Amino acid sequence: MLRLAAASLAGTAIEFYDFFVYGTAAALVLGPLFFPTFSPLAGTLAAFGTFGVGFVARPLGSVLFGHIGDRHGRRPVLVASLLLTGASTVAVGCVPTYDTIGVAAPVLLLVLRFLQGLGLGGEWGGAVLLTAEHAPAERRGLWSSFPQVGPAVGFLLANGVTLALAATLSEAQFSQWGWRVPFWAAGVLALVGLWLRSSLAESPGFLAIDDHARVPFAEVLRDHWRLVLLTAGALAVGYAIFYAVTTWSLSYGTERLGVSRTVMLTCIMAAVLVKGALTPVAALLSDRYGRRPLCLAGCAAAAVWMFPMVALLSTGEPLLMFLGFLGAMLAFITMFAVIAAYLPELYEPRVRCTGAAVGYNLGGVLGGALTPIVATALVEHSGRVPWGVGAYLTGIALLSLGCFALLPETRPVPAKVVAEPVMD
Repeated sequence: MLRLAAASLAGTAIEFYDFFVYGTAAALVLGPLFFPTFSPLAGTLAAFGTFGVGFVARPLGSVLFGHIGDRHGRRPVLVASLLLTGASTVAVGCVPTYDTIGVAAPVLLLVLRFLQGLGLGGEWGGAVLLTAEHAPAERRGLWSSFPQVGPAVGFLLANGVTLALAATLSEAQFSQWGWRVPFWAAGVLALVGLWLRSSLAESPGFLAIDDHARVPFAEVLRDHWRLVLLTAGALAVGYAIFYAVTTWSLSYGTERLGVSRTVMLTCIMAAVLVKGALTPVAALLSDRYGRRPLCLAGCAAAAVWMFPMVALLSTGEPLLMFLGFLGAMLAFITMFAVIAAYLPELYEPRVRCTGAAVGYNLGGVLGGALTPIVATALVEHSGRVPWGVGAYLTGIALLSLGCFALLPETRPVPAKVVAEPVMD
């Protein structure tokens, strides 16, 4: 289990590195480089628009790779999705800017971002199921949380590389070629990921299926559509929190507050580091107290914390901004640490790869794709403190709270010893 969990964590970290490095670039440099004819606000919104396309592609990737996972096994999904995401990420680093090829530049950016999202949409389902279906039932939450640590590692790696480049290069050098280096590094990481996954065994949960669904997505739509919508709505707040902190706040802090990108990245990365370290702890609690209680607690905490978070962010003070981000990340991980065990347990094995992945990635469209765009637009109509952003995030938290309340508990209950009847 340890070797399997480590390989899943490493592979997920690499794929999310590819996805996150684009978000950081969108917040810092893609607007003026690929949309120079726009105003600064419109350029940022356009860059976040290409960022959002990756989320729109993720449910489609879930359908495509979920079909492979439910029909042919979880393991092939891991290899195919990693190749697609890695190749498209390297290609983003090679796209000429608007000044070189004109409107073809943002079009190519859009296409490659779509392919990134397509690959990542398949990655999560394959990595999580391979771990969850190998894990013993009483520790499924703990072992399944290892792939959930991957996004934090990927984020820290992507932003660590960007931070190092931003600290060592001039503004001109970073804009000319420095921003491309993290994308090119994705090629090396993809090769490492393929090597790590080459020896993984197929999931026993898949091997135990006698009757595979002919068209898994059709079966999910017919029999599990309500569950898919509830899980998507439930997960929307996690995506909204994460990308409000890691993408929108980076743009807001550097452009509106005048905080250096080094300070902003350091504050965000410190909060994400704590989040990653506490992921197994929250998952272990779900093995003892249940999946649903932790998800409800995380949603409630998010609803309470969003207004304080934007107030702390608006100060521009590093320590206060970090505290705001940290509170948000703690609410986030209380929910998302247990999702890798919770979602697979909600779906029957024959359509599990498709159902769990589609629900997970539809939540990304609702929460992740729209949040940087909506938050950036709301800031234009806010004063010193962007209360509108706080209201938007609180509303999503309440929506997710309602969806989690309608979902059942799934934690396996240990068999109870039944006393022998006493005979007279």
